[in-house]
Amino acid sequence: MDIGMTRADYEKFAKYAPEKLGHDHYFLQTAYSDDSYGFSYMKLLDRFTYIEEKGNVNNARKGVFIDIFPFDRIPDESSQRRSQFARFKLLDSRIILKAGYGLIENPLRRHKPDPGPDKVEDLTQLKREREDVMRLYDHDQFNFYKNLASQYGYDHEILSGTEISNLTKVPFEYLQVNVPTAYDSILTRMYGDYMSLPPENQRTEKHISKLIMDNQVFY
Repeated sequence: MDIGMTRADYEKFAKYAPEKLGHDHYFLQTAYSDDSYGFSYMKLLDRFTYIEEKGNVNNARKGVFIDIFPFDRIPDESSQRRSQFARFKLLDSRIILKAGYGLIENPLRRHKPDPGPDKVEDLTQLKREREDVMRLYDHDQFNFYKNLASQYGYDHEILSGTEISNLTKVPFEYLQVNVPTAYDSILTRMYGDYMSLPPENQRTEKHISKLIMDNQVFY
């Protein structure tokens, strides 16, 4: 399950969650709480687990996690949208590169030294610039919201003000969770026919290559 929040709620969560969650079992991983973490959204990690993700090899902390994405206001005008997104992607790519993310694990990558304080400061500045671009239209009255970190096509994960605020509760295992009332149209926009299973040869785990928990290794 992924979690999405409007920027205002996202910032409140980032402020209060570390104290509310305690400091033993969970770690709120952000661009600023973990110098080596390069992504523009938060992860809530289980400290007592370790995972290796495909295509996500660097010195950032790793554990079983939930992604928490900010939804930022975006302008109505398409050229302004393109400009904001181009600036975001450029900074995001630079940060991922400077943070040392790699696609495969190897002995040289594994023993790469941590960056010095000057490099960390430079990386932190880039992260702040990226966040400024994401929050460019925070205080405007535009009625559309976007998960800028989305892996899907730009138009696929834009939500209207009505879609993001009109919610309903649905069961998820032992929880009742809030989802947009218009979930069917949103999921169709993102995935197409999301109710049909993919071909058998595509029904595989696409994110995790190794999990360690309870002193056991799972592949």
